[in-house]
Amino acid sequence: MRRKVHLRKKHVLYHKKEFQWTRRKFVFFLIGTFILCVILIFIWIQHTVNPILLRYGESEIQKISKAIMNASVNQQVTENLDVDELFIISKNNDGEINTIDFDPVIVNRVLSMITANVQTNLKLLEDGKIDEMDVGDVLSNYDQEKLREGVVYQIPSGVVFGNSLLANLGPKIPVRLNLYGDISSEIQTTITNYGINNAMLEASVVMTLEERVILPFVSKQIKIESRIPIAMKLIRGNIPEYYFNGIDNNSPSITVPNN
Repeated sequence: MRRKVHLRKKHVLYHKKEFQWTRRKFVFFLIGTFILCVILIFIWIQHTVNPILLRYGESEIQKISKAIMNASVNQQVTENLDVDELFIISKNNDGEINTIDFDPVIVNRVLSMITANVQTNLKLLEDGKIDEMDVGDVLSNYDQEKLREGVVYQIPSGVVFGNSLLANLGPKIPVRLNLYGDISSEIQTTITNYGINNAMLEASVVMTLEERVILPFVSKQIKIESRIPIAMKLIRGNIPEYYFNGIDNNSPSITVPNN
């Protein structure tokens, strides 16, 4: 009788040990599956989600930066530029226009003020100091509280699914900007026939800058260029043989032939 009881206990111990070994393998399987899922999710985010979010972020940074550049340029031009003083027009004895130049002193002064104003406003936006910015109502359609936190835009995470019904769902992903490097600016001109024996001269400021679009898990450096008209002048007479094509804050005063 004792012998039968002894064999039964041994049999029970054997099954208990076998059960413990199976549970350990199951735990390892769960851990391995979890790690694999994390890796696959990371790869999906890296190759699918991040490019979509960066595209949205880049679009918003481009839009707000160009709006600030336009507002800054228009403000400086309105306050500090007299169009009649900008152009230097030389005529021959018959009253015909020979050359059209810019006054380099005025151009360099205006470009310096414009560049400094744009840089200041973008830096204030980056730091969330929007109350110190002087750009009119450019930021009126943005979330003022988020702008004060340095968040330019919030992307709904549902956009990664590419479905309009899900686009506004999910947590919002903050987009920040960082002004990267210096801002370059120059004045370029175009001159065209305007009616009979008239020419229309248009001067524009072309600004180029680099910014970094910053998202929680990824960032991207982008180049932004904006062309802002600042002056138009009607020239009575034929288009001159030589006219001024462009100047930046380091350019000498030169004229180029009208081809």
